[in-house]
Amino acid sequence: MSLRGGDPAEIGGYPLEARLGSGGMGTVFLARTSSGRPVAIKLIHQQYAGDDEFRIRFRQEVAAARRVSGAFTAAVVDAAPEAEQPWMATTYIEGQTLAQRITTEGPLNGAELRMLAIGLAEALRDIHRVGVVHRDLKPSNVVLSPEGPRVIDFGISRAVDQQTLTMTGRVIGTPPFMSPEQLQAPRGVGPRSDVFSLGTLLVYAATGHGPFDADSPYLTAYQVVHEEPSLDAVPAALRAVVEPCLEKEPGGRPSADELLVLLRDLPTDLGGARTDGYGPGRTRDMITQHHFATRDTSAPTALTTAPAVPGTGSDGTPIGSRLRRRWRPVLAAAVTVAAIGGGGAALTAGSAGGNGGGDKDNSIAAPAAALPAGFEPWRRTVQGGLKDIPDELRCVAHGDALFCGGGGVVATRIRVSDGSRVWTAKSPGVPVQGMHLVGATDDTVLGYRFAAQNAPQDPPSEVVAIDADSGRELWSVPSGAQSMAVTGRTQDALVAGSAVVTVDGTDSRFEARDAHSGKVAWTTPFPAGTRCAPVPVGAELYAMCATDAEVDASSVQHPTLYRVDRASGALGRRVAVDGPAVPMGVAGGRLVLLRERTEGTALAGYDGLARFDPASGKVTYSRTAKSYAGAPGMADGTVYVSAQTGRVTALDPATGREKWSRQTGVEGASGPVAGAGALYFSSATGRVVALAPHDGRVLWMTDPQADGLTGDQGASPRVTVAGRAVVVAATKNTLFAFDARKPPKSG
Repeated sequence: MSLRGGDPAEIGGYPLEARLGSGGMGTVFLARTSSGRPVAIKLIHQQYAGDDEFRIRFRQEVAAARRVSGAFTAAVVDAAPEAEQPWMATTYIEGQTLAQRITTEGPLNGAELRMLAIGLAEALRDIHRVGVVHRDLKPSNVVLSPEGPRVIDFGISRAVDQQTLTMTGRVIGTPPFMSPEQLQAPRGVGPRSDVFSLGTLLVYAATGHGPFDADSPYLTAYQVVHEEPSLDAVPAALRAVVEPCLEKEPGGRPSADELLVLLRDLPTDLGGARTDGYGPGRTRDMITQHHFATRDTSAPTALTTAPAVPGTGSDGTPIGSRLRRRWRPVLAAAVTVAAIGGGGAALTAGSAGGNGGGDKDNSIAAPAAALPAGFEPWRRTVQGGLKDIPDELRCVAHGDALFCGGGGVVATRIRVSDGSRVWTAKSPGVPVQGMHLVGATDDTVLGYRFAAQNAPQDPPSEVVAIDADSGRELWSVPSGAQSMAVTGRTQDALVAGSAVVTVDGTDSRFEARDAHSGKVAWTTPFPAGTRCAPVPVGAELYAMCATDAEVDASSVQHPTLYRVDRASGALGRRVAVDGPAVPMGVAGGRLVLLRERTEGTALAGYDGLARFDPASGKVTYSRTAKSYAGAPGMADGTVYVSAQTGRVTALDPATGREKWSRQTGVEGASGPVAGAGALYFSSATGRVVALAPHDGRVLWMTDPQADGLTGDQGASPRVTVAGRAVVVAATKNTLFAFDARKPPKSG
């Protein structure tokens, strides 16, 4: 890949020849030493140069890489972590990554598999002998060079005797290849964590899928911590070695030295994966992208990973099996997933709960908004039905009450003033990604309940109505869970006035009920051969539908809109939309949809806007100047995209033009939420940034409040504004609240 305009001609005296790849943190270039030796140079993006925390992390990477420079790693040639724009040069390793190799040619077997296993165990032995823990061993960090496998990327490694950075608040790693202790207590991770990761990697190499793969990142994390690995397709001889590596407790796993002895005794002919449909191009690698640079397919080396291949769900599974694969989160080494949201600010229908949307013209709640009576800053954790899931809540405020739900919590009522809980209803099962609270009326709260794994007779997911005052369950009904496949947003039910509209459990019709009594007002079947999701357009209700074929193929290119009569459920005339497109909210009386740019079935960004006028029934389109990647949202008539690097861009929904773009220090943020004179964006760590609506100027920013998994793509807003009180949801069902005028001090 040739250099681009604006790329430097040289770095540290090394002339640059080509750009190998670029990602959120920086760019990798191919360069030459004075003797002609090829080297790969990582150049950190300018916006991180002034970030003290990032500089500390980069210095640790350089130090760790220097300590482990050996036969099975990329040796450090030169580095300047203190430069105005930090960089590091390592030996250039030619070859595919393991992820690329399996994507293009399928699983390894025989002598090739044995050589990989031994080579990686030797690499871990050398890494651990110098007192370093890699902490991110995964297919995209293993290069298959002609001389054998090489382990690259020590960006999140650390010395055993060194304290893990605590100010980021991030759990760093890639969940399908992380150890249980890395998910639960990242500060205590030791060398045996790498052994666990090696075990998962060898299963992936032998079968094309990991031992804990699941359609939901919640379930992946849960299975790593609690469930036994899936090893049926692993060759018997290798399985006997891999099983002890995947013990839940670190003490039950072999050391790298012990593992090497076991692997050397393996027969040359290990056999291969059983035929189960995972050949070339059909692996189940859960998007293990290199955290630093995403490889361009024309690049001549394999320092970075190949484009991700979407996982395949089990056809027949009623929940999550047809989620649009392009909305799978990017699980990167420095940014991973806690919860996947619906891809925007909540849309409103009547008095439905939610924080975004609305048909206002760039107005913001008055800065003079009052605090709730008796308010003091607070922090609470709401325990759900399952432990050890990196779950998050979403909340709506009604007067002095805060109603929240998500994952293991159907719903809970909390006092805004002090965070005390009035009642909590728990969900026993593993949640579907991104499905949180449905909404609330004046007397009823509605949330999702998921069936326990040991209760297959129960509906996989239900909408549950709870009395807002007492917490008593009023009624429940099986619910579909396919809206993500149709709209790119997880909203299979919504509150509309005093009613709730749901998708029935068979994904074949809408059902409208009185929210409190549960009495059915009407049912409306979907148009033949389609599946639909409810979409509010101001006070009106619409159905967004796609054909069964497009939903099953995870490629909704031609969605349609139908007005739904809120009194009878009757469908209006069909309106075609040039997709794929995600409904964002209402501006100027028109429904705004953000148009997706896809590569295959993978989401590559957003490059245009569509506007549906209910009065005329017409759809108009505009293009953006470039493609924007990140978590989209809408507030007060403006569309926002929050990139994983922390850059927030404001777009005019009428023209697609960029209003402003601002770099923040909050990676993987979702938002926006408008209130108390600001726009709020927040990550799963609880780090919040407040921006001025008119120009994006940073008003203030907080430090992280929880050890969270950041970088999720498309998460719904985590902030709720109640007067002048800002309530923030973070990972592990953490909630905290503060005065918008007195945010927690940063640093």
